[in-house]
Amino acid sequence: MMPFGHCLIMSSRTFCLSGCVLRILGTEDHIYCHSSFSQSMLCSVLEEVTSFKSEGDFQFCSVCSGILQLSYRDDKETLVKMKSPNDMALVIAELVKKEGHQVDGFSLEVSIPQFILENESSLLSGMKKRYESEPWFQERLLSKCVSVKDVLKFAITKPLETLLDTKASASSFRIRLTYTHKMALENSVERNQGFKRRKIGTENGLQNVNDESVVANKDCSDYPANETIAVTGRSSLKVPIDKVSEPCHLVYLCYRTHIYLCGRYLKYSRNVSQTRWIIDEERMGEASVEEIIGSNILPMCRGDNYKFHAAGREDIDVRMLGSGRPFLLEIQNARQVPSKETVKEIESKINGLENKLVGVKNLQVVGSQGWTLMREGEAEKQKQYCALVWISRPLEDEDVCSISLLHDMQILQKTPIRVLHRRSPLEREKIIHWMKIERIAESSQYFLLHLCTQAGTYIKEFVHGDFGRTQPRYYTKLKMISLYYQLVMIMEKHQVLLDDYSYHFLYYWINPRMQSRDIAA
Repeated sequence: MMPFGHCLIMSSRTFCLSGCVLRILGTEDHIYCHSSFSQSMLCSVLEEVTSFKSEGDFQFCSVCSGILQLSYRDDKETLVKMKSPNDMALVIAELVKKEGHQVDGFSLEVSIPQFILENESSLLSGMKKRYESEPWFQERLLSKCVSVKDVLKFAITKPLETLLDTKASASSFRIRLTYTHKMALENSVERNQGFKRRKIGTENGLQNVNDESVVANKDCSDYPANETIAVTGRSSLKVPIDKVSEPCHLVYLCYRTHIYLCGRYLKYSRNVSQTRWIIDEERMGEASVEEIIGSNILPMCRGDNYKFHAAGREDIDVRMLGSGRPFLLEIQNARQVPSKETVKEIESKINGLENKLVGVKNLQVVGSQGWTLMREGEAEKQKQYCALVWISRPLEDEDVCSISLLHDMQILQKTPIRVLHRRSPLEREKIIHWMKIERIAESSQYFLLHLCTQAGTYIKEFVHGDFGRTQPRYYTKLKMISLYYQLVMIMEKHQVLLDDYSYHFLYYWINPRMQSRDIAA
């Protein structure tokens, strides 16, 4: 152990706490967990109870800038001096309760300015020059430095566990202490003035850089604590370190990392976009899937905001039926993590909305693996659709038979005109796996076209040809003019019975009110 006299000498010469001298030399961690984190306690560890008189010569530690003295400036520039870690833990606990967070565990994070690591290097450099030949110092050099972050965590974790009635763990709920200092950048530049600058000349076309300059410019926070303080013995590091008249600024932050709810959505309306769509300050469509789902989930989680992600997308005038399209809702800083019962209530609420525009299935809270579940729809190489088509002549039995015989037909599609303003002008090879025609009673020119295609196929353009930009076009197979009217995307893992969806199409076209609504849109 470092002799007490040497500890006092280094503290006096460098205007720092003897505690900082001890931790840099790797003194055991449990020392800093004492409920009364004071200089007298540190002296008693060194078997000396006398007061540290030189402490009165400076206000804040020159190494930690008052962090381990529990002194800081708050957001109102008020100087705060706490007597013990319990006081700091109490402030944090009150903030957590004020924010209304559901706490089932917490993870404590501490961020400090870079110049504190440089101060540690300077202090160790001075100690090395003075005590390098001492046996106790050579032994301590093999020890790992106890960082400011760890000391502070050790000091306030147990009081926090008591006040919050939970344990510190790898939790999604985070308590973050961010220390900053207005002189951090200035001090860093000043202390590195002695390093050689980057050479201007080049050799063999490559710029030469001095090795010491690279180390000086590298952020010290990238190094582990024991490697950071190992960068010593440089004449440019100042020992003794300057006095510190101002402590760091401290900002408390309590937040939860993103939580995810995934499921599958169904879209029953042809006037609902997937995400909020506004052009020239005018809303397109009467609503969006994103807003309907997000606005019903966010209040239940009491989050700050949400982001909507989906496995692909359909056009605003295309319905989504079958098993639905996978989606993921990312809730930012949720105060409440919904239980299984709450999730079921949310699902029932969305499905019970009066307008019946959107529905959801299999809603559940997931972890980061939700991204894998969300991309399930993208991984499916085949998609099923059902389109309502009009042709220029009556449909014949021969047409129905010839279409049903087509399998794995290759087509070449140029980027459709309707999306050319936002898509690259490319040619895409796609496959139509199978097609089947379903007649509509009392109509010889309208029919339902059921088809299974490779993912990413433009169905509308395949039906009407897009002025020859899709080859071969569907209507060339029937030697007639065909017009696309309506389209439904059917997301199913297994083969769909076509008759299950016939009723929905027939009801739509027989009901005049629903027809007029879409025509007006």
